[in-house]
Amino acid sequence: MDPVTAWGNTSLESVDPEIHDLLEKEKRRQCRGIELIASENFTSFAVIEALGSALTNKGYARKPLLRGNEYIDQIENLCRSRALEAFHLDPTKWGVNVQPYSCSPANFAAYTAVLQPHDRIMGLDLPSGGHLTHGYYTSGGKKISATVNSQTGYIDYDRLEEKALDFRPKLIICGGSAYPRDWDYKGLDLSLISVEAANPFEYCDIVTTTTHKSLRGPRAGMIFYRKGPKPPKKGQPENAVYDFEDKVNFAVFPSLQGGPHNHQIGALAVALKQVQTPGFKAYAKQVKANAVALGNYLMGQGYKLVTEGTENHLVLWDLRPLGLTGNKVEKLCDLANITVNKNAVSALAPGGVRIGTPAMTSRGLVEKDFEQIGEFLHRAETITLSIQKEYGKLLKDFNKGLVNNKDIEALKADVEKFSGSFDMPGFLMSEMKYKD
Repeated sequence: MDPVTAWGNTSLESVDPEIHDLLEKEKRRQCRGIELIASENFTSFAVIEALGSALTNKGYARKPLLRGNEYIDQIENLCRSRALEAFHLDPTKWGVNVQPYSCSPANFAAYTAVLQPHDRIMGLDLPSGGHLTHGYYTSGGKKISATVNSQTGYIDYDRLEEKALDFRPKLIICGGSAYPRDWDYKGLDLSLISVEAANPFEYCDIVTTTTHKSLRGPRAGMIFYRKGPKPPKKGQPENAVYDFEDKVNFAVFPSLQGGPHNHQIGALAVALKQVQTPGFKAYAKQVKANAVALGNYLMGQGYKLVTEGTENHLVLWDLRPLGLTGNKVEKLCDLANITVNKNAVSALAPGGVRIGTPAMTSRGLVEKDFEQIGEFLHRAETITLSIQKEYGKLLKDFNKGLVNNKDIEALKADVEKFSGSFDMPGFLMSEMKYKD
């Protein structure tokens, strides 16, 4: 058997130079590109340090299943208290589970906690800006979806109320992955929104959130739930209390997950401490300001945005008036080191691209910088349109125009020069193996 010093205390570069080299190449890609995927962000070195720590070695955190939990318990309790503090919640009225591995499992755990088989749920379908975990069905199956105005892109709350009264869903889901406006939470039961949005806690009973996007934490999820006495209500027993706590905790473990990832929980605790700083609050406001600046620039160039703007961290660029699809613009942008993702725009086909501002805001970019990003996107669209005109609309034909394209190479060079001028969270660019 190899001694511990040989297998257990040797650096990644020595143990696995192939993975180390790929990691260094990924660092270069991140700091030389423009990250505009709305669900991506850059976390801090402190979070990364906790994530790659000795907490990886420890299993389940609740006695009596495993012993040796005195510090693990303190970390999880600290994470929970910081989560409640970050969202300004009274611990006598709200609880939180910080064990979900990501937000999709958190959503499913919330469903498992409060729903029985065949109970109805209601929310946005994917083409309308919802999320796959909100119960999306293909066109051949049944679906119950909040109504979105196909002309304006806004949710029609009156129509939503009509549908809710018709179908009487057990759960109404308020949240999405590509809806650029704020939410009217009144009368709704579940959310997927994080920082600097309208407050869902006043109206919702359960709130889920991811942690690696606008919160800049590790990849994980949280489930907030009401607890304590219910407010008096006609037809309700006296002294009624919310029963979500045990249901949510049991749904997470042991129903849907094994032991928690304690390194994630420790890293999340670090991120939640950073969330409560004045600097983070300024960052959250800048994310929205940058989204507005980018949206205004694109509209100033004559482009169409869903809902004609944004109130949160993303814009949804409608490419249908240009005769383009999101997958073509996504592909060309990727070749120029700009990452966006194609997205449905009120139809299943990807008629647009979703563009988010959290990641590049984390690198210190402000409004004028996002106007420059808007100019890069304008160039990318112009090149895409030119290639399609010359080679045709079929993707196999369009792809031929991407090979050895001088305009794409020039755009990539400008993007790398621009992006490389900003600092990078999580690691020092000066220490990277691949700097140029």
